Amino acid sequence: MPVTLVSPMNDAQARAETAAARLDTLAGKTIALLDISKPGGSWLLDRLEHVLREKFGVARVVREAKPTYTKPAPAALLEKLRGADAVIEALAD
Repeated sequence: MPVTLVSPMNDAQARAETAAARLDTLAGKTIALLDISKPGGSWLLDRLEHVLREKFGVARVVREAKPTYTKPAPAALLEKLRGADAVIEALAD
């Protein structure tokens, strides 16, 4: 009986993408912090929020959390992040 071997590699060619424009400064900006609901994420974001405000002069921090890290963020949650100048997503364990 013949044996069929299947490669686990992804042969698809990745498209080249342009990186998002970088902010010149964080001072006076609104930064959204997205907790993906993994253990330790809120602790990390608490510390990051403090550093962003104290060291970089961020004017406003928006805090949101995904219901679960196992699924994509719901559209309503993404809509809450839309007005931010930048979004930082926390991955922690």
